[in-house]
Amino acid sequence: MSLRNLMLLCVCLFLAACSKVNQDNYSKLKSGMPKSEVESLLGKPSECAGAIGLTSCTWGDEKAFISVQFAGDKVMMFSGQGLK
Repeated sequence: MSLRNLMLLCVCLFLAACSKVNQDNYSKLKSGMPKSEVESLLGKPSECAGAIGLTSCTWGDEKAFISVQFAGDKVMMFSGQGLK
């Protein structure tokens, strides 16, 4: 294995280990928390959709994700799957 491939593998493993979508961060979410605080905890969401003052945002991918529903700017409810 070349040094370049080894370095690329190390970087990928490091990035995977640094995911903010984990059980520890999920346990820090609270109802009523402002959206800006959620984003500082989890980073920018993978996707958001909403209408009429309600927004649903998701962080992560199909294997491990955190989904948060906002009413206005505040957390209304949240769920997670595949978190470690």
